[in-house]
Amino acid sequence: MTAIVILAAGASTRLGRPKQNLIYKSETLLNKVLTAAKAVADNIYIVVGAHSDVVRSGIAEDNVTVLNNPDWATGMASSIHVAVNHMMQNQPSITAILFLVCDQPHVNAELLKHIIERAKASEKGIIACNYSNTLGVPALFKQQYFNDLLKLKGQEGAKKLLIAHQADVEAAPFALGNIDIDTEEDYKKLTSQYN
Repeated sequence: MTAIVILAAGASTRLGRPKQNLIYKSETLLNKVLTAAKAVADNIYIVVGAHSDVVRSGIAEDNVTVLNNPDWATGMASSIHVAVNHMMQNQPSITAILFLVCDQPHVNAELLKHIIERAKASEKGIIACNYSNTLGVPALFKQQYFNDLLKLKGQEGAKKLLIAHQADVEAAPFALGNIDIDTEEDYKKLTSQYN
């Protein structure tokens, strides 16, 4: 069984306000990703940290488990730890975790379904998206990588494992995966080009 984990604990320091709640196509960035996730899976988790009250109040969907990361300031690895530890301790039926971030506005249900279906058909332990000559999120990790995910530290994201285990990674094309929102300029560009 696959769980989808949306990593939404960051402080958005370069943007200066919570990117999770930016509006794009009449939905917040977080709810846009959440809508896609809900269309393909029942086990949805959101990891919050910085601005947790504001982010929680903006979550539109029911039947979503919100996990709090008190150590969010130490970096993304801590959010991954919160999610993986929760699965290992409370959801032993989860055999894969698909990690998403909330600032890739072009993630959709079709892409997530494709990743999950590829994971079921593939012997590879990791399915990661391919864009701009790199591999990245959304990325699915099968159970044999849960302990490796728990060894990540500080600012390290799961990309470290994609590099370390390239031979066990299957790539899923995501042409617009390189578009993410880190600054006000990124957001203005997104809303001017795609709205």
